[in-house]
Amino acid sequence: MDEAQFFDTMRQGLWVATVVATPILLAALVTGLAVGLFQALTSIQEMTLTFVPKLAAIVVVFWVSMSFMSATLVTFFHGEILPLIAGS
Repeated sequence: MDEAQFFDTMRQGLWVATVVATPILLAALVTGLAVGLFQALTSIQEMTLTFVPKLAAIVVVFWVSMSFMSATLVTFFHGEILPLIAGS
């Protein structure tokens, strides 16, 4: 494997990781902003109020987007990693 092929594979792997992580990170961001706004408006400063809704949103989004994440990772593995292992 030459240097260009290595860096191209790494670049594609990082892009796939970004695409796979984006739905979960966006759900945590939106939920955190909503809970933070609610806490600022009501002056409720409960620690579980920030943790539980974020965790629930992350679990729901993970469950909904699990097939997309699996398909993306399998496509990357079959298209990029397996040919490197096979030596083609």
